[in-house]
Amino acid sequence: MEGDCLSCMKYLMFVFNFFIFLGGAALLGIGIWVLVDPTGFREIVAANPLLMTGVYILLAMGGLLFLLGFLGCCGAVRENKCLLLFFFLFILLIFLAELSAAILAFIFREHLTREFFTKELSKHYQGNNDTDVFSATWNSVMITFGCCGVNGPEDFKLASVFRLLTLDSEEVPEACCQREPQTRDGVLLSREECLLGRSLFINKQGCYTVILNAFETYVYLAGALAIGVLAIELFVMIFAMCLFRGIQ
Repeated sequence: MEGDCLSCMKYLMFVFNFFIFLGGAALLGIGIWVLVDPTGFREIVAANPLLMTGVYILLAMGGLLFLLGFLGCCGAVRENKCLLLFFFLFILLIFLAELSAAILAFIFREHLTREFFTKELSKHYQGNNDTDVFSATWNSVMITFGCCGVNGPEDFKLASVFRLLTLDSEEVPEACCQREPQTRDGVLLSREECLLGRSLFINKQGCYTVILNAFETYVYLAGALAIGVLAIELFVMIFAMCLFRGIQ
């Protein structure tokens, strides 16, 4: 009976570690994509030290989970006490690090507020200058989501760099103009009327609300996934110690 219980625990340990292995591979993939993304997302992240630190943490955590998932699978299958002990200690460290990261993310959540993005848009947005990564990204967002500014078209009245470059000849950038269809290749309904600030030809809704609504489901999904990962790690640590004690 004891042997059957130990065997069952060994296979459960293997399954849990296999999921950790896959999770680590996914985190590694996301981190590498951010660093080598050809659309310039890396430059935007690099402009914010907090976000750049988050990317490197993502890579480090992904690498550790990838390695430890592999070691946990090997330790469970081979019933190696040394590998299991090594695995348990590092999973414990990762578990504590993830809890710390969650607490830090909660503390620094103000960096993702409406006010933060409004201030950044006001300070750095340069209109149709596609050589500027920040501006080109904002233009892509506004065209893709059919939105204008962070809160709405009025944001560009306070966008100092944009007003200076356009010499106040444009009320809003071209990316705010309505298109048919609403894609980068879509035809502008009326570029001249739009740039003059005629509301009939401008996308009136702010991007913050549009994007928040679009990704609300995914935010909750990401939170649920994070809780699931922590729960799996906790169960794996328990299984690892039980298996460690059961191996002769």
